[in-house]
Amino acid sequence: MARTGQTLVRVAVVVRAGAAPLWWTGVAAAAVGALVPGLTGRRIGLLAGAALFLVTAAAVALARRGAYVRWAGAAVRAGRGDALQDRARTVRDRRRALRWWLLAGFLAAVGSSFALPGAGGLWLAGAGAGLWLKAAWLGGRERAADRLLWLPAGSVGRAVTGGGPAGRAVGGYRCTGIAAGDAAPGGSRRR
Repeated sequence: MARTGQTLVRVAVVVRAGAAPLWWTGVAAAAVGALVPGLTGRRIGLLAGAALFLVTAAAVALARRGAYVRWAGAAVRAGRGDALQDRARTVRDRRRALRWWLLAGFLAAVGSSFALPGAGGLWLAGAGAGLWLKAAWLGGRERAADRLLWLPAGSVGRAVTGGGPAGRAVGGYRCTGIAAGDAAPGGSRRR
């Protein structure tokens, strides 16, 4: 009896896919917010936003690292019947799933500019920078272990609201050799 495989997506690509939209949404919201004088004034708002940017980038980059390490340690080898989804499709699917959250975040960041001009946008940009740093950290772990981490494509949709690619809804990672797929360690395009 033939074993049927499943479609696998890269963990680092899923993490990295949200970084650029959050960054650009945040930068746009900060630019719009900087046009509003706000209750505290532009200078205080942008300084508070810069502090929020740094704190948020660090918090997002460091969040759930233990869960990623546990899932990576328990990863099983991908089977012969498993299909590896290409990077472009994974990025497109992940960004499509996050688009309404991005719109809500943009509107909230612009709305918060009436109190602290630009701070909400810089907070969103910090979240995007943190995701990029987390993807780079995952890439370093993948290079060190000489294996790429994958998760079943069906769990990516549940991961949007269930804790991300390290949440309980994932169900386990798979691993392959470092040359598998079309994305380099960390989720960037393979050169």
